[in-house]
Amino acid sequence: MKNIMCFMQKKVRKMDKGKILNACFMIILTGILFSLGIQLNASPQKEPVPIPKLESRVKIDGKLLEDSWQKAAKMELEFETSPGENIPPLVKTEVLVFYTKTHLYFALICFDPDPKAIRARYSKRDQIFLDDLININLDTFNDERRNYYLGCNPLGVQRDGLETKWGDPSWDAIWNSAGEINDKGYVLEIAIPFSSLQFQRTKQPQTWGLDISRWYPRSFRHRLGLVKIDRNNNCYQCQFLKIIGFNGVKPGKNIELIPTLTGIKTDARDPFPHGDFRTESEKFDPGITAKWGITPNLTFNGTINPDFSQVEADARQLDINQPFALFYQEKRPFFTEGSDFFRSPLDIIYTRTMREPQWGLKLNGKEGRNTIGAYFVRDELTNLIFPGSQGSSRTSLSHESTATILRYRRDFGTRYTLGGIVTNRQGNDYFNRVYGIDANARITQKDRIEFQLLGSNTQYEKDIAEEFLQPQDDFSGKALVLSYEHISRNVNFFAIYTDIGKNFRADLGFMPQVDFRSYRGEINYRWIKSNSWWSQIEVGLEGDYSKDQNGNFLGEEQGLNFSFQGTMQSYIYIEGVRSREAYNGSIFELLTGRTSLQFQPSRDIQVYLDCNFGDRIDYSISRLGSRFGLYGSITYNLGKKFKLNLDHIYEKMKVNHQPLYTSNITQGSLIFHLNARIFFRGIVQYVDYRYNVDNYTFEIDSQYQELYTQLLFSYRLNPRTVLFLGYTDNYEGHYQDQGNHEFRLTEKDRTFFMKISYSWQF
Repeated sequence: MKNIMCFMQKKVRKMDKGKILNACFMIILTGILFSLGIQLNASPQKEPVPIPKLESRVKIDGKLLEDSWQKAAKMELEFETSPGENIPPLVKTEVLVFYTKTHLYFALICFDPDPKAIRARYSKRDQIFLDDLININLDTFNDERRNYYLGCNPLGVQRDGLETKWGDPSWDAIWNSAGEINDKGYVLEIAIPFSSLQFQRTKQPQTWGLDISRWYPRSFRHRLGLVKIDRNNNCYQCQFLKIIGFNGVKPGKNIELIPTLTGIKTDARDPFPHGDFRTESEKFDPGITAKWGITPNLTFNGTINPDFSQVEADARQLDINQPFALFYQEKRPFFTEGSDFFRSPLDIIYTRTMREPQWGLKLNGKEGRNTIGAYFVRDELTNLIFPGSQGSSRTSLSHESTATILRYRRDFGTRYTLGGIVTNRQGNDYFNRVYGIDANARITQKDRIEFQLLGSNTQYEKDIAEEFLQPQDDFSGKALVLSYEHISRNVNFFAIYTDIGKNFRADLGFMPQVDFRSYRGEINYRWIKSNSWWSQIEVGLEGDYSKDQNGNFLGEEQGLNFSFQGTMQSYIYIEGVRSREAYNGSIFELLTGRTSLQFQPSRDIQVYLDCNFGDRIDYSISRLGSRFGLYGSITYNLGKKFKLNLDHIYEKMKVNHQPLYTSNITQGSLIFHLNARIFFRGIVQYVDYRYNVDNYTFEIDSQYQELYTQLLFSYRLNPRTVLFLGYTDNYEGHYQDQGNHEFRLTEKDRTFFMKISYSWQF
């Protein structure tokens, strides 16, 4: 492989770099012209299946004792769509469906020849994908672009979200479910209030899209479905079964009030590390969030004095020798709900930049072919990332700022979407504005084109501009991304061109790199097999080239990769990359490799291991070194109620054949679920960084340590009616060379917190 990469690299060097851009556009143009000459081979649509309307209601208990189920529409999951390709399923699954004025009801009768092998545990909501699982997928607008999914494991533990191009697993609805395991398998009953869904407003019968999937995890993770899935069609929703009915149904008043009461008390050493503990902050705050369905499809959210705290701790990331800012996932409900309405090809909306909001307003939804999203948030702090072509820096300003985000998309037919976006952030003598358009076109069942064009206008405060080497006056920039993607059963490939101007800023987004033009492409070929010890083998070739806006070389790489999926739900990935990277005036030749392994040796254990090795730049001093990293994770389910997660990151880097640093990050959690609504959880995070001070040209501590712990009690009646009681503390330690400590691992602060909220729906 090394010889192949050397040959590829020599060929790329001999090419005129301008030809690469022309080649990318020629690939895209050829794909467009070729695709426009092909008719979409849509399967002939069957007549929609009628869903009966009944007057009676049922008790959701997993027993199916009511007569209503005898009058329901009856279906069956007739196909295994993964790893098998539309073959007869291994087990039988019956589906019953009907609706009333207020609810949509489903019953799933899931037969199993070995009920003892059923995988079902009590778990936190949305964390049941390793279990036996049922998913109900509803395209309520019948626009073949997005769908709700509502899923349960055999104990009735729920998961839900929105499935789109980007996906939105954070969407939570209030609905009811119950499951029961018996000697033939298990039974699920599900009741979905129409008030929890958005759909067309009409008194006439409505046509919706429906697919139901059953995940049957044994040696392989089998997916059983209601419809066949064509792997040469990149539109999942286009292949749904059509159902008809729902005439006269209404979402109700669609008003929800969620009062909250939050108490937080933090004690900290003052001064640290040798001072005594003093009360740093003590808050006992009421707040309220209101939701109003202005129309059945358009929702307004307002919140005053909200609790934006994160009950879920961030997974600790390795932050040594990282030239660009790290990305952390958003977990706060106000921002995660409906986040798919605000997605765009470039990451110009990253709500974690809004750190401590005082109040917030949000409007989002879809009316006909129009998708609308808007944010208005007042933040007590202003977080900033200053991006560059080879690295980024960041700071936080103590003054307030107001953030505004406006997003609009318009659908044309079932294949084309045009959108616009505006963001604005302003405070004191600072502002940042971004504006632009984007489009998405599914030109065939296999091919998609996407682009986004943006402009920005920014002004920083003079002292901040001077400190972080930013322009002193207001300045403007532009950004462009254009991509072409082909997805089919055996061959996938894409080409993407990105052009980000030196002065482009998206301070409400996450774009830590600017001042570059890049050309990237990848092609993969896969072999698929059913009823064997392996299910999929894939090989791929990738490459990219980038330069800054002045034409200076930034980097290029060529890589080969191989992946395998097989028995024990195993996945193996191997990658080799040959690259060149410019940094701080030097160009470095790099050869790196990566291997990943994931498998389930038993029904209760899941293992993941990732290994990175090869050349690595020491970005602190601009020199070449070598790196070896192991990143492992194990999940162990102890019966139905206990779950243990253990993660570890180990990385060691050498420069001049001498150690530079060694890092160890250990994260563990133990969760006990009393039932589907109540759990107790403990989290520990330990960080240990050790530096070889003799291999650095500047002063650095020989060791740095952190210790974080959290204890949490959680009662969750539904996604918005909750009680949390918790405790956290933080320890920190710094050590100088020769083993003499500046201060040992010392408790820095400790926090007690509680939150209670209740959802009233009208």
